Amino acid sequence: MKYISIILIISSLLFSGCAQKNQDLPVKEDEYASTKQGAVMGAFIGAIIGMMAKGKHKNQNAALGAVLGAGIGSAIGYSVDNQAKQIAKELNTKVDNKPEALTNPDNDLVISNTDKYVKIMLRDKMMFKTNSSIPTQEASLKLDKITNVLRKYPDTIIQVVGFTDSRGTYEYNQKLSEQRAKNIGNRIYNSGIENLIYSKGCSYNKPLIANKTKEDMAINRRVEIYLYPNQQSIVDACKAQ
Repeated sequence: MKYISIILIISSLLFSGCAQKNQDLPVKEDEYASTKQGAVMGAFIGAIIGMMAKGKHKNQNAALGAVLGAGIGSAIGYSVDNQAKQIAKELNTKVDNKPEALTNPDNDLVISNTDKYVKIMLRDKMMFKTNSSIPTQEASLKLDKITNVLRKYPDTIIQVVGFTDSRGTYEYNQKLSEQRAKNIGNRIYNSGIENLIYSKGCSYNKPLIANKTKEDMAINRRVEIYLYPNQQSIVDACKAQ
């Protein structure tokens, strides 16, 4: 029981620490990056636990702990990778981790992933009519496809986040972004899945590009759906990662 508590404490510290550290790293283009990083973290945890064991087989315990820990970490990373690929397939697209994919005006839908989460970016022009917070029929169909995948992952935590451009007051845009995120979250919730779902509005915080032209503003108006494997992976979506 003592070792289980130690494992949980070390895991929590490593994952939360990694979440802070990785905010400054570029998005990885290796589609298996999160699986690899999960294995490394898991191996490190396992090795520490093994070394803490008493007796003459201390070194063997450390090696065995590293192997078992790597398996646990790989499973977490693989879950993130796998969800991203399955959702991309369901929506007839591919996982695209290149930063420029988000600022390409031709991309109304971008699916990406890091070692901490899957992110589904959906442009407002596809999701809502002008000045409306009610999802369009096209948006509802895409959300149905997303929830079809999430039924396989009931432990995945869902966070829906709304973003606006800079026209109007901050308060007006905050309410609009919150309402849009809430309506999308309710649409997912009403599909009957068991996942925890949260919604959040970010007003015109964290623009993808400067709000200089109408075209730029259209790029910044979006909804982002984050899929987290655990509580330790949750980030502040209103701030740059």
